Amino acid sequence: MNEEAFWIRERVKAHNKWFEESLPMIASENLMSPLAKEMLISDFADRYAEGLPGKRYYQGNIYVDEVELKAIEMAKDLFQCSFADVRPISGTVANMAVLFAFAEPGDTITTCALAQGAHISTAKFGAFGLRSVESVNYPFNETDMNLDVDGTIKLLKEVRPKVAQFGLSVFLFPPPLKELEDTFHEIGCTVWYDAAHVFGLIAGGQFDDPLHKGVHVVSSSTHKTFPGPNHGMLLGNNLDEEQEKALYRAVFPGVTSSHHLHAMASLAITLAEEKVFGKEYALQTVRNARALGEALYERGINVLCPDLGFTRSHTLAVDVSAYGGGKIVAQDLENANIICNKNMLPKDTSAVRPSGIRLGVQELTRTGMKESEMVEVAELITRVCNKESPAKVKEDVKELKKGFTKIRYCFHEGEEAYRYHELV
Repeated sequence: MNEEAFWIRERVKAHNKWFEESLPMIASENLMSPLAKEMLISDFADRYAEGLPGKRYYQGNIYVDEVELKAIEMAKDLFQCSFADVRPISGTVANMAVLFAFAEPGDTITTCALAQGAHISTAKFGAFGLRSVESVNYPFNETDMNLDVDGTIKLLKEVRPKVAQFGLSVFLFPPPLKELEDTFHEIGCTVWYDAAHVFGLIAGGQFDDPLHKGVHVVSSSTHKTFPGPNHGMLLGNNLDEEQEKALYRAVFPGVTSSHHLHAMASLAITLAEEKVFGKEYALQTVRNARALGEALYERGINVLCPDLGFTRSHTLAVDVSAYGGGKIVAQDLENANIICNKNMLPKDTSAVRPSGIRLGVQELTRTGMKESEMVEVAELITRVCNKESPAKVKEDVKELKKGFTKIRYCFHEGEEAYRYHELV
């Protein structure tokens, strides 16, 4: 091993150690199981496949096809849907596939605004803008952190979008799809739901299921509340043959070539684990998020939506403007080994200096933390917000984390099989 390779390996090991001693609370991250991670270093990582199972452009895909077909079967079963494609290599790539399948340049798509919590791919400088679609934002109720139903119905009837898109990066509550369903039928639009943040909660039955509330296609990443690899997925219900073909073509050759076979196999393992552990994991995740919101609020921290129980997902939105704003607080928390991110709230105009932070509990839950630990986490966060030395708080973070270094809600073969961030 030369000096550069040794240095890189040591930096990765240092990162692993840091996170093992930290409270990772980025809402868009999670931990894979050891078995799912094993797939990433299999021979699948070195191979290539283009097209659909049984219709490849390369030889050598006998076992790849079998795994992919099993993944598709499990996805349809888990989400009770008629269409699944496990080839997108990320959530944004899945979003791009839907755009290519159902929208032409100049078409209108309705969606949320970034300050309302929307994903960056819906912005004019993201995938929507690159596809040259016209994006129109829904009216938003800042108090409830959700769509204004009457205003949204009015907007949909006025704009008559080709596609109505839903989904957020600050996803606290389910969008009011049932209340909008008659309007969808009236204007005849395609309904698309980006479920990336709440995908695992939907799988576990703890968040409204969009595929059975008028949604045609769901796009998602597979590494947030759904604790799999960095990959993507498409699901559909009530799609006709031409719509399914359009999605298949959009994925390949539209936005992928080979679809990262090792990650696809890892996704298949996660689907199998979700069938066994998904309900229990999703339920504890939501309980933890609400417990953390309550504990922070009791300590004087301005967690949004207290009258609604703070959240029905894994995420909390927190206004920390009284403590210097999101940029300063997120940095102070990182210095204390509490890893989160600054985040825009509806009143904000700057993504660089927003008033809020976003907290996610899905990874802490994955390591076995429950409601009582959320109270301890809230106390640590509050101490940092109140300008206690991050270095001092860090020592207490490390002490808390000592008891939570193993991955739960997954298949394992003994204690050493599921060590947290163990370097192979």
